[in-house]
Amino acid sequence: MTATATTYQPHLLDPHRAEPQPIHPSNGRSFQLAELYQLLDCQTVDVVRLTDELILIIDDEGKFRNPCYLNLLATYLWYQYQPAARGQDSIVGRAILCHDKQFR
Repeated sequence: MTATATTYQPHLLDPHRAEPQPIHPSNGRSFQLAELYQLLDCQTVDVVRLTDELILIIDDEGKFRNPCYLNLLATYLWYQYQPAARGQDSIVGRAILCHDKQFR
């Protein structure tokens, strides 16, 4: 794993909180699926690429929840890094911002 990946601080982006919450993979290196399901309160995850190294891990079925909550910060980041996404879709529910090497 690269030094960048091991030093990047992952964050939980919760639609009900104004500030991102620092989080850490339980094994100290990369998030496992069971851990992601618990952090995101979901059963299926999807990856949204922001840059060559940064990703958002999101609840793939978040839009089917009732109610579903728009994640303004995750959506804003997605739009900033991927302008083609603007106006096409949005991210709902919790999301994890991390280095792509922190998800295996």
